[in-house]
Amino acid sequence: MIAGVDEVGVGCLAGPVISAAVVFGHNKPEQVFKDSKKTSESNRARQAKYINQNFYVGIGIATPKEIDALNILKATHLAMQRAVHNLPVEPAKIIIDGIHVPENLDNAEAIVKGDEQHQEIAAASIVAKHFRDQLMIKYAKEIEGYAFERNKGYPTKDHKNAINYLGYTNIHRKSFKI
Repeated sequence: MIAGVDEVGVGCLAGPVISAAVVFGHNKPEQVFKDSKKTSESNRARQAKYINQNFYVGIGIATPKEIDALNILKATHLAMQRAVHNLPVEPAKIIIDGIHVPENLDNAEAIVKGDEQHQEIAAASIVAKHFRDQLMIKYAKEIEGYAFERNKGYPTKDHKNAINYLGYTNIHRKSFKI
């Protein structure tokens, strides 16, 4: 019962940080997962559906307000803790993509480029990215002018121009500099 944990959205100007935790349990994946940034959006959607249907998944969210209050590293760790706690099973071991282990996660190990070495982490990366992308597409329908459906909250030139012209929204991270 190994839980792979990864996050997305750290470098964004808008939206939450999302973490996912995935446990394969006794099921073995029928496909090979890669880091979410190395697969197409359509393939990521198919894989996220497959992962959610066949394995144990927990999602953790840290809001823009939490990011501004805590700082991005602490908020990311909070999202990771929430993802692990939202798993429907108790993992015996937790492997995390990165260099830091969040507090209060027992039996956890941080692995640099873990998404390239462990399928559980790559699967978590896919689930987290798909979840966050869908959330940002939803925000794009509610908040016009920022093209969240395209930039997903990342600091693109168009997104920065929209902030300069329209100002910040309630999903922007006020502590991040543009």
